[in-house]
Amino acid sequence: PDARIPGTQTIYVKTFGCSHNQSDSEYMSGQLSAFGYAITEEPEGADLWLINTCTVKNPSQSAMSTLISKCKTANKPLVVAGCVPQGSRDLKELEGISIIGVQQIDRVVEVVEETLKGHEVRLLSRKTLPSLDLPKVRKNKFIEILPINVGCLGACTYCKTKHARGHLGSYSIDSLVDRVKIVVSEGVREIWLSSEDTGAYGRDIGTNLPNLLNAIVAELPADRSTMLRIGMTNPPFILEHLNEIASVLRHPCVYTSLHVPVQSGSDAVLKAMNREYTVSEFRMVVGTLCELVPGMQIATDIICGFPGETDEDFVETVNLIKEYQLPQVHISQFYPRPGTPAARMKKVPSIEVKKRSRELTSVFEAFSPYEGLKGKVERIWITEIATDGVHLVGHTKGYIQVLVIAPDSMLGTSADAKITSVGRWSVFGEVIEGTVAIKEAALEQNSAEVQVKNSPNRVEEAACSTNTCDSCACSGAESAAQQCTPQQCEGPSDAPTNCGDATRQETPQSTLVRRNVEGAGKTSESDTEKSRGDDQQVNVITRGALNIDRILWGGLAVSFATTLAILVLLTCKIFYTSS
Repeated sequence: PDARIPGTQTIYVKTFGCSHNQSDSEYMSGQLSAFGYAITEEPEGADLWLINTCTVKNPSQSAMSTLISKCKTANKPLVVAGCVPQGSRDLKELEGISIIGVQQIDRVVEVVEETLKGHEVRLLSRKTLPSLDLPKVRKNKFIEILPINVGCLGACTYCKTKHARGHLGSYSIDSLVDRVKIVVSEGVREIWLSSEDTGAYGRDIGTNLPNLLNAIVAELPADRSTMLRIGMTNPPFILEHLNEIASVLRHPCVYTSLHVPVQSGSDAVLKAMNREYTVSEFRMVVGTLCELVPGMQIATDIICGFPGETDEDFVETVNLIKEYQLPQVHISQFYPRPGTPAARMKKVPSIEVKKRSRELTSVFEAFSPYEGLKGKVERIWITEIATDGVHLVGHTKGYIQVLVIAPDSMLGTSADAKITSVGRWSVFGEVIEGTVAIKEAALEQNSAEVQVKNSPNRVEEAACSTNTCDSCACSGAESAAQQCTPQQCEGPSDAPTNCGDATRQETPQSTLVRRNVEGAGKTSESDTEKSRGDDQQVNVITRGALNIDRILWGGLAVSFATTLAILVLLTCKIFYTSS
């Protein structure tokens, strides 16, 4: 393409960090695509690189620096977006590079245009929230990441993201509900509510999270074809709404899963972190939700080796994790972030920090989160393809990841699955024939198995669902099956009633997920919702069986052809010999 003609080039987009960052990248890709640019996940052939960055921890920023160096070595035009330039605009690595702030993503086209012309552009000023109606290219057409607010009300002493995302700014309930209506009509099957702190939603505009959740749930299809996933919330901001939130989590169209970071089991450490809650308040959140919501799944975060953490403090953390045996625990070593109060505190020796991280990881890995699932039948919602190309990925109502062998036509559907085997990091199941629900309007294929179109499919590890203000290194499975405690959380996991978070940002199980199922394609669906009685019943044909049939028939064909050729040669030899 002629570099002088805007909108004719190919743009490589790379995203680090949470699901809020992923949503920003999807919006930027959508605008660039609408203007004519081609979006790719292959850097070598791209005309410009767009890197959306994360500032939560040192490793993610180091990865950004490495990528910037590679881009300069390849002599590619570069635009850096996200939390790093917004929070550290004077960073040496960003000298001479075009940068765009977190609230300027609606101007990405002009930044790219000017950068391709050889100009350096820096847009970092804060303004009103970006519109939710901007063009968007989803990495997975079945999943909409919906940011409900930016920033937070906290002042955690270790947090760098507050410098980038700023103070709390919430979208109105009306604008969010309108967006939900649009994405449901486009065939989205999962809506992820994302923010730096979901629980703080609305406190700046005179409303609250339960009001928003009830308004959104009212717009979800009654046939449960679209599910809602509530993002990370810190304990202080949901304590007063626990009963209302529990009621929403029991709704048939809401996943009974919630990420509530505790960070430490010691009140002394929480005070040093300025987390604004106590361990007993965290217990109240977990205990209440597990009591009121059947099959409730709780995930949490732990920072090991925060400045001032004593051996006794760490023992309290270990005991808390042992007590609840949560299915998903993100364990991270403390990383001092420049410009934060914690960076000036006296550090725990690195050797001790690593030792504590390994010890807590060993404790967590000794749990058996899936043990009670084998043989059970669970409803799953299938939205992704596993990286092995054989399995599809579904999630139960508790957002437990289940791998099944099924045709690609089942993407975007739900079905009952019998859990056949479980391991420490994986759950496998078999789809029960006659239970698959697909909207008639969504059936546009002429055969039982459709080919799913993918924008360039680059399989990568799912980034860790770090929730910006919280440090996270996934030591647990992205989706797990253990109840919060054996005593507190008994109950059906699919009573009629989940990254990423701002997530996201990253486990042995989560590497099975291909995040890019189907580019920006949209599922055609009728404007009028049909009742569940009109749902089509789909007979499951496994991809494995089809592959085996092809191999057998191919082998027979080759054998027949070889035999025929040998007979012809023998006949010719006998004929010429007798002559």
